[in-house]
Amino acid sequence: MDSHTVLYGVIGDPVRHSKSPVMLNRAMQEAGINGAYGAFHVAPDRLEEAIAGIRALGFRGLNVTIPHKIEVMKFLDEIDEGARAIGAVNTIVNESGRLIGYNTDGIGYVRSLKEEAEPELAGKRIVVLGCGGAARGIVWALARENPEAILLTNRTAERAKELADSFGSDSVVSAAPWESVQQLCAGADVVINTTSVGMSPNVDATPIDPEWLRPGAVASDLIYNPLTTAFLKGAEKRGCRIHGGLGMFVYQGAYAFEYWTGKPAPAAAMRSAVLESFGEAVPARS
Repeated sequence: MDSHTVLYGVIGDPVRHSKSPVMLNRAMQEAGINGAYGAFHVAPDRLEEAIAGIRALGFRGLNVTIPHKIEVMKFLDEIDEGARAIGAVNTIVNESGRLIGYNTDGIGYVRSLKEEAEPELAGKRIVVLGCGGAARGIVWALARENPEAILLTNRTAERAKELADSFGSDSVVSAAPWESVQQLCAGADVVINTTSVGMSPNVDATPIDPEWLRPGAVASDLIYNPLTTAFLKGAEKRGCRIHGGLGMFVYQGAYAFEYWTGKPAPAAAMRSAVLESFGEAVPARS
């Protein structure tokens, strides 16, 4: 670092578990950018101060994670159309003191899902488990792929209805009661866990019984720690194709990197950095 180093970071509560610094610092290095990326713990009652601080210090960019993705919007100067439609921001770009909010979660997720598990989402029946902040961007991006239906189910029924209603009555998105989740999964082409159930350290937990899935369907999990959750392990035994959260994590970071720098993101190196941080072997390039 020197006086020309450009600053970036991620804010959240908690944030110590984040692999974003490992991944984005590798990206800066690979791209030859004199930048430094850190993780900053920001409690909800200090969020406004934190945003004022990054503006004053001249940070070029910021990622935003739980629980700030919605609340942070009120402290920004401009919200990108996609992030406004989603109702959440996970990436901030500082354009000469003007802070602009974007959401790269959904586009990162869909890119990963199509590359790794299901290249054609048109006409598919998709079930989404959980309706928190993470689900918003994903459902928005999935709806643009022309699926037959996106069925939202949540233990608190009001949250599913609220999210479904935000897409309008003529949308393919609708809410379904949690009590019907077994039947929903039996008829689904893709089942997506957007909850934190199964995340480290509670690695034995599953959001639903994987036996409820139809063999041949896609089981997808947003969690990337562990890389393969108990839900995905059970789904694989059931004969499902499985899709973990690492790809979404890499691509949401890659899109943020490109917003900040204007350069193509070194996605392969970013993925390798995260895998290495878990002590996983990185596949050799062909």
